[in-house]
Amino acid sequence: MKAATKYIHAGMTPDPSTGAIMIPIYQTSTYVQEAPAVNKGYEYARSQNPTRKALEDAYAVIENAQYALAFGSGVAATDAVIKLLSPGDEVICGNDMYGGSYRLFTKVFEKFGIKFIYVDTTNVNNISNAVSDKTRLFWIETPTNPLMNITDIAAVAAIAKPKNILLAVDNTFASPALQNPLDLGADIVMHSATKYLGGHSDVIQGALMMNDKDLQEKLYFIQKSCGAVPGPMDCFLVLRGIKTLGIRMKAHCENGKTIATWLRNHPKVSKVYWPGFEDHPGYAVAKAQMKDFGGMISFELKNDSVDEAKRVLSSTHLFSLAESLGGVESLINHPASMTHASIPREERIKNGLSDSLIRLSVGIEDAGDLVEDLQKAIG
Repeated sequence: MKAATKYIHAGMTPDPSTGAIMIPIYQTSTYVQEAPAVNKGYEYARSQNPTRKALEDAYAVIENAQYALAFGSGVAATDAVIKLLSPGDEVICGNDMYGGSYRLFTKVFEKFGIKFIYVDTTNVNNISNAVSDKTRLFWIETPTNPLMNITDIAAVAAIAKPKNILLAVDNTFASPALQNPLDLGADIVMHSATKYLGGHSDVIQGALMMNDKDLQEKLYFIQKSCGAVPGPMDCFLVLRGIKTLGIRMKAHCENGKTIATWLRNHPKVSKVYWPGFEDHPGYAVAKAQMKDFGGMISFELKNDSVDEAKRVLSSTHLFSLAESLGGVESLINHPASMTHASIPREERIKNGLSDSLIRLSVGIEDAGDLVEDLQKAIG
């Protein structure tokens, strides 16, 4: 089945009682049982819900996975993965990553004795050199948030497999429409479904996809026991969003290319971070493992002034100044004070995230209107 067809039909079976083509919103907390432990497969809504089950089936289909689990947010999904570990275990992570993940790792899990080692994963030798007999997990983003760095997933998997190290990939920036890490050797794929999967900035949700049954059972136990599950209405909204994922991502990619190229030619812009440029350090890897280059872009102004960057951030009209990404509408963001404020400034600067960096989530509006909006703001 081709991708465009999968997005429309994944997780969808007509309701057996009415024939409704859309899965109903099963707004219930519990289920009547015929006798003790005799039920229709559902006992309590934290453990199972038919709307959530349909979404998890859809998640598995679109990411070429055998199994999937839905969570209350992307951070909740990440939290579940780290709970597979024990005190003394080590995790090797990318040094350019979402600030919420960094905050979870450093402020929550480090005090439980889990060690996180941050390296530049664009060079897989850095990963290999950091491995110890305590390494249990590689956690990578590609493309990264917000510097759009690219990591070779297959090359990292080749390091992980012989050592029985789990490889988890945050695939939020690419979405399943552009990249499928399980096909490249990853063990777990994480999505903040709040972003491209939902696609309409109206829901918070996370997802994990995997092929190993034992891994699925462990993560399901964590999901059920810790309770970070999404409600049925949220599941319904993401199911609806997935239906248009393919066509939306085409538009995001087309507009992303237009905006990135325009920014690169602007006399007041010094650098544009977008993996679709042939001179991007990760271009060859991105071209090999991605179907297109996406609608996420970061850039810096030539005068490198924080005040000037803030002026631009506050001067757009179609690009709304807001956190998050992946919706149909375009957003503009200041990572240093917004999405990545939880990362200490010295760490941000060391990793190349300047105080004046601007991040764009390019939506699916008319590209000419978006260019005009940025032109008026930048001047």
